[in-house]
Amino acid sequence: MNKKKLGTGIALGIAIGAALGAALDDMGTWLALGTAIGVAIGAGFSAHENKDEDETNSSD
Repeated sequence: MNKKKLGTGIALGIAIGAALGAALDDMGTWLALGTAIGVAIGAGFSAHENKDEDETNSSD
């Protein structure tokens, strides 16, 4: 898994979790959920990138 994409996803998830935590006055829960969501987003970014690379390499 591309660690740069995973880190970007985690950062986005934490940002979303912090915003929701501040808005809903439950920072701990939303930071944890945001981190989990961020890992999923990062994994999705990496999987999408790997799929594109596989399609490019297989067409040769």
